[in-house]
Amino acid sequence: MKIVVAGTGYVGLVTAVCLAEKGHHVTCVDIDEKKIDLMRQGISPIYEQDLEKLMLKNKEKLAYTTDYEVAYRDAGVIIIGVGTPEKKDGSASLKFVNEVAIQIAQTVDKDCVVVVKSTVPVGTNDKIEQLILEHLVHPVRIEVVSNPEFLAQGTAVRDTLHAQRIVLGVESERAEAVMREVYNSFEIPYVVTDRHSAEMIKYASNDFLALKISYINEIANLCEIVGANIEDVTQGMGMDPRIGNRFLNAGVGYGGSCFPKDTKALHWLANFNDYEIKTIKATIEVNENQKIKLIKKARKYYDSFQGLQVAVLGLTFKPGTDDLREAPSLVNVPILLEDGAKVRVWDPVGEDNFRKNFLDDVTYCGSIEEAITDAALCFIFTEWPAVKAFDVEQYAKLMKTPIIIDGRNCYGLAEVKDFELIYDSIGRRPVNNLRISEIPSIN
Repeated sequence: MKIVVAGTGYVGLVTAVCLAEKGHHVTCVDIDEKKIDLMRQGISPIYEQDLEKLMLKNKEKLAYTTDYEVAYRDAGVIIIGVGTPEKKDGSASLKFVNEVAIQIAQTVDKDCVVVVKSTVPVGTNDKIEQLILEHLVHPVRIEVVSNPEFLAQGTAVRDTLHAQRIVLGVESERAEAVMREVYNSFEIPYVVTDRHSAEMIKYASNDFLALKISYINEIANLCEIVGANIEDVTQGMGMDPRIGNRFLNAGVGYGGSCFPKDTKALHWLANFNDYEIKTIKATIEVNENQKIKLIKKARKYYDSFQGLQVAVLGLTFKPGTDDLREAPSLVNVPILLEDGAKVRVWDPVGEDNFRKNFLDDVTYCGSIEEAITDAALCFIFTEWPAVKAFDVEQYAKLMKTPIIIDGRNCYGLAEVKDFELIYDSIGRRPVNNLRISEIPSIN
């Protein structure tokens, strides 16, 4: 069976490489010549653990092209993995999905199953099938299947090869049989349902996890007020198997390509149908407010950031990826700059993407030590392993005024209690071993 994947972003490229790892020959199609050239050299255009290694391992089973006409013509399965970016009203843009669907209709000359793996609103697969039939050139049988992905950036390869389930939204036994052949080497349980239900499974799953994050951030904020410790609270909660311990890490909100977009898309879809999911609306509002929580904390120590040397550790929305979409750094760094701060940033992989937004406005550092030296304030936005392993004593030694505002709770309170510094984190009592007189701008 010839498998073609349209789109080489996180979803498309990871899917293609993992299918090759399981024995399939896969052709990747993209309109970007530069990306195609990189991939032909075995270089991944995205930072994702183990992806490049598997690209090289399976190079004989992977092909990359911009010529969709040749790629689609005799494919047995075409997987659509292009982006569905958020529109201004919060809905998902189907521009790229529709473009691929029309290209498929105008090109294929044999029976084919078209698999929509992109995250799309409920009912989209029906519309895609109709769009293909309207533009079909050759008398062939086309069936559309909803096959949502459940990968997380930073662990996408593992999440694909060892997923908890494979969801198939099909309207015929033939389509189901073809998809089972595609996933024959994956020892993963199936959920076989109709296309509308499969589309809803994706949104309901992602939005539930986002809701869980916003909920625990609300609890963390209350913990700070009443003097409780969020880590002890989440430990006690997580031991209940009905709750579980995942997605209970308090912080400065979720980001990335999925949760922000998918929560807004489901909220839009509900409103479009004259219904409001109040929990999703609250999830979105809580997350937006949480992103600037560290700035609010810093205002306790400095009325103004004018002229302050400020260190920022972590630019990406999470460790293990170079993705900056909806990252807290994109909200907070502009606030610091507008207030007159001199910002020094460090991130092990996100610097190149960050430069696209802030080329000359900030100073880019090659190490944590360089970023924090002589700083009056340090923000932690991403819990990179290097940050978590960093010697806390170095903050006290290198910073001009060692005030660490940690949005990811990278250090235990016991780790910082013996050093002359201020450590203010999420959902826990601040550790304050500095006298007010040691903070120049407050005097």
